[in-house]
Amino acid sequence: AVGSPLVMDPNSICRKTKRLAGKQAELCQLEPEIVQEVAKGTKLGVRECQYQFRFRRWNCTSHSKYFGKILQQGKAPAPLIPQNALQPPVRVYPCRCACAHGRAGAPGSAAPRGERARAPGPTAGPGADGTAWEWGGCGDDVQFGYEKSQQFMDAKSKKGKNDIRALIDLHNNEAGRLAVRSYMRTECKCHGLSGSCTLRTCWRKMPHFREVGDRLLERFNGAFKVMGGNDGKTLIPVGDNIKPPDKQDLIYSADSPDFCSANRKTGSLGTRGRVCNSTAMDTSGCDLLCCGRGHRDETVVLEENCLCRFHWCCVVQCRKCSVRQELSLCV
Repeated sequence: AVGSPLVMDPNSICRKTKRLAGKQAELCQLEPEIVQEVAKGTKLGVRECQYQFRFRRWNCTSHSKYFGKILQQGKAPAPLIPQNALQPPVRVYPCRCACAHGRAGAPGSAAPRGERARAPGPTAGPGADGTAWEWGGCGDDVQFGYEKSQQFMDAKSKKGKNDIRALIDLHNNEAGRLAVRSYMRTECKCHGLSGSCTLRTCWRKMPHFREVGDRLLERFNGAFKVMGGNDGKTLIPVGDNIKPPDKQDLIYSADSPDFCSANRKTGSLGTRGRVCNSTAMDTSGCDLLCCGRGHRDETVVLEENCLCRFHWCCVVQCRKCSVRQELSLCV
């Protein structure tokens, strides 16, 4: 919101409202608790991005000096798509917790959009096995999170919606949100004497965020390259016999730099000194990660907890043990 996704303090974000406009500024002023959840979502998104790209040349570095530069480029699936696609769903995740934790002023609804206990039709009644069930508990109100994410994430891009970068951002934002909303699941708890399931209480839950990250990484690996149409409002896939991307596909307009060498202009930190796998043939392997420059082997001594014991009550005490580890580092 203020130029770097690593600025987590919602008060800092809202104080700098001159950089915000429209719905973003409105949310800051009228619903600061939502911005607090947005900040938590940003942390979640950065951590997940780092996990998913831990074996890539650009590993979603958290160095704010370079992070912002990479995200501001209109290029590349590599830097742009993973983070932009992750941002909308991480906005959804914290906002949907209001029912469970009493935050953000969200409506608490176990059933979709407020349907509660014994609603007619498919929302409640006898199940396939004859047991009765009803909506209950505290489900994830994904629609609330979806709408708030949409308001916050899409506001800036909609201003220049005839620009190809804005169109790509809007498309990827929606793909990120759908990676959450389209994979909601129903969870139920049985009630009855002696563990019988004469009545079940059911609620809707979001997928684990690791599942969302895995799904988006798959979409990233199959991302579509597009170009802008003559009308300034459409995106056309580049290449022959390529189907148009659907709403859940990720798209990009220009190839990314290779991120092999440090480059202040692109924000690349390079891969020199990165730990690689000398026997792997995938992106974590030294050949690919080190960009053909080779690697060196180094022995390091690390300290880790060992011989841990639980003492009543309630302390775990551990010793420190030295462990020698062989590492391969890019030169």
